[in-house]
Amino acid sequence: MMTYYRTDDQVIHEEEKLSDGVWVQMINPTHDECEEIAEKLMVDIDDVKAALDVEESSRIELQDGYTLILVDIPAIEIRHDQRTYTTIPLGIILTQDIIVTICTEDTPVLQNFVRSRVKEFSTKKKLRFVYQILYRTAAIYQANLRIIDKRRTEIEERVGSDTDDSDLINLHELESTLVYFATSLRANGVVLDRLTRYKRLEQYPEDKELLDDVIVENRQAIEMTTIYRDIINGTRELMSSLLDNRLNNVMKYLTSITIVMAIPTVISGIYGMNVNENWMPFANTPHGFLIICIITLLICVITMLFLRKKKML
Repeated sequence: MMTYYRTDDQVIHEEEKLSDGVWVQMINPTHDECEEIAEKLMVDIDDVKAALDVEESSRIELQDGYTLILVDIPAIEIRHDQRTYTTIPLGIILTQDIIVTICTEDTPVLQNFVRSRVKEFSTKKKLRFVYQILYRTAAIYQANLRIIDKRRTEIEERVGSDTDDSDLINLHELESTLVYFATSLRANGVVLDRLTRYKRLEQYPEDKELLDDVIVENRQAIEMTTIYRDIINGTRELMSSLLDNRLNNVMKYLTSITIVMAIPTVISGIYGMNVNENWMPFANTPHGFLIICIITLLICVITMLFLRKKKML
Protein backbone atom coordinates (compact mmCIF):
# COMPACT_ATOMS: atom_id res chain seq x y z
CA MET A 1 0.00 0.00 0.00
CA MET A 2 1.28 3.44 -0.90
CA THR A 3 -0.18 6.69 0.45
CA TYR A 4 0.77 10.32 -0.10
CA TYR A 5 0.60 12.76 2.83
CA ARG A 6 1.26 16.47 3.10
CA THR A 7 1.06 18.96 5.95
CA ASP A 8 -0.26 22.50 5.58
CA ASP A 9 -0.31 24.70 8.69
CA GLN A 10 0.66 21.59 10.72
CA VAL A 11 -2.48 19.77 9.55
CA ILE A 12 -1.87 16.51 7.72
CA HIS A 13 -4.01 15.35 4.82
CA GLU A 14 -3.78 12.88 1.96
CA GLU A 15 -2.65 13.83 -1.50
CA GLU A 16 -3.65 12.17 -4.72
CA LYS A 17 -0.36 12.59 -6.54
CA LEU A 18 3.32 13.08 -5.91
CA SER A 19 4.52 16.66 -5.44
CA ASP A 20 7.13 18.66 -3.53
CA GLY A 21 6.86 18.47 0.26
CA VAL A 22 4.95 15.16 0.19
CA TRP A 23 5.56 12.22 2.49
CA VAL A 24 5.18 8.88 0.71
CA GLN A 25 4.24 6.13 3.16
CA MET A 26 4.76 2.61 1.77
CA ILE A 27 3.41 -0.26 3.87
CA ASN A 28 4.42 -3.70 2.60
CA PRO A 29 4.49 -2.39 -0.99
CA THR A 30 4.17 -4.57 -4.05
CA HIS A 31 6.87 -4.87 -6.68
CA ASP A 32 4.91 -2.58 -9.00
CA GLU A 33 4.63 0.11 -6.32
CA CYS A 34 8.36 -0.11 -5.65
CA GLU A 35 9.10 0.24 -9.35
CA GLU A 36 6.73 3.19 -9.62
CA ILE A 37 8.29 5.19 -6.78
CA ALA A 38 11.82 4.25 -7.91
CA GLU A 39 11.10 5.53 -11.41
CA LYS A 40 9.44 8.76 -10.26
CA LEU A 41 12.17 9.67 -7.77
CA MET A 42 15.03 8.19 -9.84
CA VAL A 43 16.30 5.97 -7.03
CA ASP A 44 17.60 2.42 -7.09
CA ILE A 45 14.78 -0.08 -6.67
CA ASP A 46 17.03 -2.19 -4.45
CA ASP A 47 17.19 0.72 -2.01
CA VAL A 48 13.40 0.95 -2.05
CA LYS A 49 13.12 -2.77 -1.31
CA ALA A 50 15.88 -2.81 1.31
CA ALA A 51 13.49 -2.33 4.24
CA LEU A 52 11.39 -5.30 3.09
CA ASP A 53 14.22 -7.69 3.99
CA VAL A 54 14.07 -8.49 7.71
CA GLU A 55 17.79 -9.34 7.68
CA GLU A 56 18.84 -5.85 6.59
CA SER A 57 21.02 -4.03 9.11
CA SER A 58 20.75 -0.41 10.14
CA ARG A 59 22.86 1.92 8.06
CA ILE A 60 22.93 5.21 6.17
CA GLU A 61 24.00 5.45 2.53
CA LEU A 62 24.57 8.61 0.50
CA GLN A 63 23.66 8.08 -3.13
CA ASP A 64 23.51 10.45 -6.09
CA GLY A 65 20.53 12.69 -5.50
CA TYR A 66 19.13 10.89 -2.45
CA THR A 67 19.97 9.38 0.94
CA LEU A 68 18.91 5.98 2.27
CA ILE A 69 18.49 5.55 6.04
CA LEU A 70 17.74 2.13 7.48
CA VAL A 71 16.90 1.72 11.16
CA ASP A 72 15.37 -1.06 13.26
CA ILE A 73 12.08 -0.33 14.97
CA PRO A 74 10.17 -2.42 17.55
CA ALA A 75 7.28 -4.56 16.38
CA ILE A 76 4.87 -7.09 17.86
CA GLU A 77 4.77 -10.74 16.84
CA ILE A 78 3.05 -13.91 18.07
CA ARG A 79 5.56 -16.48 19.29
CA HIS A 80 4.45 -19.72 21.00
CA ASP A 81 0.87 -18.38 21.12
CA GLN A 82 2.06 -15.37 23.10
CA ARG A 83 2.47 -11.71 22.23
CA THR A 84 6.16 -10.87 22.11
CA TYR A 85 8.37 -8.17 20.65
CA THR A 86 10.87 -8.16 17.84
CA THR A 87 12.50 -5.62 15.52
CA ILE A 88 11.90 -4.90 11.84
CA PRO A 89 13.65 -2.56 9.39
CA LEU A 90 12.25 0.87 8.54
CA GLY A 91 13.58 2.47 5.39
CA ILE A 92 13.69 6.24 4.90
CA ILE A 93 14.60 7.74 1.54
CA LEU A 94 15.39 11.44 1.48
CA THR A 95 15.42 13.39 -1.77
CA GLN A 96 15.70 17.11 -2.16
CA ASP A 97 11.92 17.61 -2.03
CA ILE A 98 10.29 14.32 -0.93
CA ILE A 99 10.62 11.84 1.92
CA VAL A 100 9.66 8.18 1.56
CA THR A 101 9.18 5.65 4.38
CA ILE A 102 9.07 1.92 3.66
CA CYS A 103 8.09 -0.76 6.17
CA THR A 104 6.50 -4.20 6.12
CA GLU A 105 3.96 -3.21 8.80
CA ASP A 106 1.78 -0.26 9.70
CA THR A 107 3.95 0.53 12.67
CA PRO A 108 2.89 2.71 15.63
CA VAL A 109 6.04 4.77 15.02
CA LEU A 110 4.43 6.27 11.90
CA GLN A 111 0.81 6.04 13.04
CA ASN A 112 1.46 8.88 15.46
CA PHE A 113 2.28 11.18 12.54
CA VAL A 114 -0.72 10.12 10.46
CA ARG A 115 -3.01 10.73 13.44
CA SER A 116 -1.48 14.17 14.16
CA ARG A 117 -0.12 13.17 17.57
CA VAL A 118 3.30 14.71 17.02
CA LYS A 119 3.76 18.41 17.66
CA GLU A 120 5.48 20.67 15.12
CA PHE A 121 5.35 17.97 12.47
CA SER A 122 5.78 19.02 8.86
CA THR A 123 6.42 16.88 5.80
CA LYS A 124 8.33 19.80 4.28
CA LYS A 125 11.00 19.76 7.01
CA LYS A 126 12.44 16.42 6.04
CA LEU A 127 15.40 16.17 8.42
CA ARG A 128 13.28 17.19 11.39
CA PHE A 129 10.74 14.57 10.29
CA VAL A 130 13.50 11.96 10.28
CA TYR A 131 14.64 12.97 13.76
CA GLN A 132 11.05 12.88 15.01
CA ILE A 133 10.67 9.35 13.61
CA LEU A 134 13.86 8.27 15.38
CA TYR A 135 12.73 9.96 18.60
CA ARG A 136 9.39 8.13 18.50
CA THR A 137 11.28 4.90 17.79
CA ALA A 138 13.45 5.32 20.90
CA ALA A 139 10.37 6.21 22.98
CA ILE A 140 8.51 3.07 21.85
CA TYR A 141 11.60 0.97 22.59
CA GLN A 142 11.56 2.32 26.15
CA ALA A 143 7.81 1.73 26.52
CA ASN A 144 8.21 -1.88 25.36
CA LEU A 145 11.15 -2.36 27.70
CA ARG A 146 8.99 -1.27 30.64
CA ILE A 147 6.33 -3.80 29.60
CA ILE A 148 8.99 -6.52 29.41
CA ASP A 149 10.23 -5.62 32.89
CA LYS A 150 6.65 -5.72 34.17
CA ARG A 151 6.22 -9.24 32.79
CA ARG A 152 9.49 -10.22 34.43
CA THR A 153 8.22 -8.84 37.74
CA GLU A 154 5.01 -10.88 37.44
CA ILE A 155 7.03 -14.05 36.92
CA GLU A 156 9.37 -13.17 39.78
CA GLU A 157 6.42 -12.74 42.16
CA ARG A 158 5.52 -16.39 41.58
CA VAL A 159 9.00 -17.62 42.51
CA GLY A 160 8.79 -20.02 45.43
CA SER A 161 5.06 -20.71 45.12
CA ASP A 162 3.73 -22.00 41.81
CA THR A 163 6.81 -21.60 39.63
CA ASP A 164 6.95 -24.08 36.78
CA ASP A 165 8.86 -24.76 33.57
CA SER A 166 6.66 -22.38 31.55
CA ASP A 167 8.01 -19.46 33.58
CA LEU A 168 11.54 -20.38 32.55
CA ILE A 169 10.44 -20.51 28.92
CA ASN A 170 8.78 -17.09 29.23
CA LEU A 171 11.91 -15.63 30.80
CA HIS A 172 13.95 -17.05 27.93
CA GLU A 173 11.59 -15.35 25.46
CA LEU A 174 11.98 -12.04 27.26
CA GLU A 175 15.75 -12.42 27.31
CA SER A 176 15.78 -13.18 23.58
CA THR A 177 13.72 -10.06 22.92
CA LEU A 178 16.20 -7.96 24.89
CA VAL A 179 19.04 -9.36 22.78
CA TYR A 180 17.20 -8.25 19.62
CA PHE A 181 16.55 -4.84 21.14
CA ALA A 182 20.16 -4.37 22.25
CA THR A 183 21.51 -5.29 18.81
CA SER A 184 19.07 -2.99 17.01
CA LEU A 185 19.57 -0.07 19.38
CA ARG A 186 23.35 -0.20 19.01
CA ALA A 187 23.02 -0.30 15.21
CA ASN A 188 20.61 2.66 15.37
CA GLY A 189 23.19 4.47 17.49
CA VAL A 190 25.73 4.15 14.67
CA VAL A 191 23.21 5.71 12.28
CA LEU A 192 22.61 8.57 14.71
CA ASP A 193 26.34 9.22 14.98
CA ARG A 194 26.54 9.54 11.20
CA LEU A 195 23.54 11.85 11.13
CA THR A 196 25.43 14.29 13.38
CA ARG A 197 27.80 14.77 10.42
CA TYR A 198 25.06 14.87 7.78
CA LYS A 199 25.35 18.03 5.65
CA ARG A 200 23.40 17.19 2.51
CA LEU A 201 20.12 18.81 3.63
CA GLU A 202 19.70 22.03 5.54
CA GLN A 203 19.40 21.70 9.31
CA TYR A 204 17.95 24.26 11.68
CA PRO A 205 19.30 24.82 15.23
CA GLU A 206 16.20 23.19 16.72
CA ASP A 207 16.80 20.18 14.47
CA LYS A 208 20.26 19.67 15.96
CA GLU A 209 18.79 19.92 19.46
CA LEU A 210 16.22 17.31 18.53
CA LEU A 211 18.97 15.04 17.20
CA ASP A 212 20.81 15.40 20.52
CA ASP A 213 17.60 14.39 22.32
CA VAL A 214 17.26 11.35 20.06
CA ILE A 215 20.84 10.27 20.83
CA VAL A 216 20.19 10.63 24.58
CA GLU A 217 16.93 8.63 24.37
CA ASN A 218 18.60 5.91 22.31
CA ARG A 219 21.45 5.59 24.82
CA GLN A 220 18.95 5.43 27.65
CA ALA A 221 17.11 2.63 25.86
CA ILE A 222 20.42 0.75 25.48
CA GLU A 223 21.14 1.14 29.20
CA MET A 224 17.62 -0.04 30.08
CA THR A 225 18.08 -3.08 27.84
CA THR A 226 21.38 -3.97 29.51
CA ILE A 227 19.98 -3.56 33.02
CA TYR A 228 16.80 -5.53 32.34
CA ARG A 229 18.73 -8.32 30.63
CA ASP A 230 21.03 -8.67 33.65
CA ILE A 231 18.01 -8.74 35.99
CA ILE A 232 16.24 -11.36 33.87
CA ASN A 233 19.40 -13.46 33.79
CA GLY A 234 19.56 -13.34 37.60
CA THR A 235 15.85 -14.19 37.90
CA ARG A 236 16.25 -17.13 35.53
CA GLU A 237 19.19 -18.49 37.51
CA LEU A 238 17.20 -18.11 40.75
CA MET A 239 14.25 -20.01 39.27
CA SER A 240 16.51 -22.75 37.95
CA SER A 241 18.06 -23.13 41.41
CA LEU A 242 14.62 -23.29 43.04
CA LEU A 243 13.39 -25.93 40.59
CA ASP A 244 16.57 -27.97 41.16
CA ASN A 245 16.11 -27.62 44.91
CA ARG A 246 12.51 -28.83 44.64
CA LEU A 247 13.69 -31.86 42.71
CA ASN A 248 16.35 -32.57 45.31
CA ASN A 249 13.77 -32.35 48.09
CA VAL A 250 11.46 -34.77 46.28
CA MET A 251 14.31 -37.23 45.70
CA LYS A 252 15.39 -36.92 49.34
CA TYR A 253 11.81 -37.55 50.49
CA LEU A 254 11.42 -40.59 48.25
CA THR A 255 14.78 -41.97 49.38
CA SER A 256 13.75 -41.64 53.04
CA ILE A 257 10.46 -43.46 52.36
CA THR A 258 12.40 -46.20 50.57
CA ILE A 259 14.69 -46.65 53.57
CA VAL A 260 11.74 -46.92 55.98
CA MET A 261 9.84 -49.34 53.75
CA ALA A 262 12.96 -51.50 53.35
CA ILE A 263 12.94 -52.40 57.07
CA PRO A 264 9.75 -54.54 57.11
CA THR A 265 10.78 -55.97 53.73
CA VAL A 266 14.10 -57.19 55.11
CA ILE A 267 12.55 -58.62 58.31
CA SER A 268 9.75 -60.42 56.46
CA GLY A 269 12.31 -61.75 53.97
CA ILE A 270 14.42 -63.21 56.77
CA TYR A 271 11.42 -64.88 58.39
CA GLY A 272 10.37 -66.21 55.02
CA MET A 273 13.55 -68.23 54.64
CA ASN A 274 13.19 -72.03 54.64
CA VAL A 275 15.24 -72.79 57.80
CA ASN A 276 14.66 -74.67 61.03
CA GLU A 277 12.15 -72.83 63.19
CA ASN A 278 14.29 -73.47 66.26
CA TRP A 279 16.70 -70.85 65.03
CA MET A 280 14.01 -68.22 64.35
CA PRO A 281 13.22 -65.89 67.30
CA PHE A 282 9.59 -65.93 68.45
CA ALA A 283 8.86 -68.83 66.08
CA ASN A 284 7.26 -70.90 68.88
CA THR A 285 6.30 -68.00 71.13
CA PRO A 286 2.60 -67.27 71.62
CA HIS A 287 1.63 -64.13 69.63
CA GLY A 288 5.06 -64.25 68.02
CA PHE A 289 3.77 -62.73 64.80
CA LEU A 290 2.31 -59.75 66.69
CA ILE A 291 5.56 -59.26 68.59
CA ILE A 292 7.57 -59.26 65.36
CA CYS A 293 5.17 -56.73 63.82
CA ILE A 294 5.47 -54.44 66.86
CA ILE A 295 9.25 -54.66 66.82
CA THR A 296 9.27 -53.89 63.09
CA LEU A 297 6.99 -50.92 63.66
CA LEU A 298 9.23 -49.61 66.44
CA ILE A 299 12.30 -49.89 64.22
CA CYS A 300 10.48 -48.00 61.46
CA VAL A 301 9.42 -45.25 63.89
CA ILE A 302 12.96 -44.90 65.26
CA THR A 303 14.33 -44.72 61.73
CA MET A 304 11.78 -42.05 60.78
CA LEU A 305 12.66 -39.98 63.85
CA PHE A 306 16.35 -40.26 63.00
CA LEU A 307 15.75 -39.20 59.38
CA ARG A 308 13.60 -36.27 60.51
CA LYS A 309 16.33 -35.17 62.91
CA LYS A 310 18.73 -35.19 59.98
CA LYS A 311 16.15 -33.17 57.96
CA MET A 312 15.79 -35.92 55.44
CA LEU A 313 12.08 -36.48 56.00
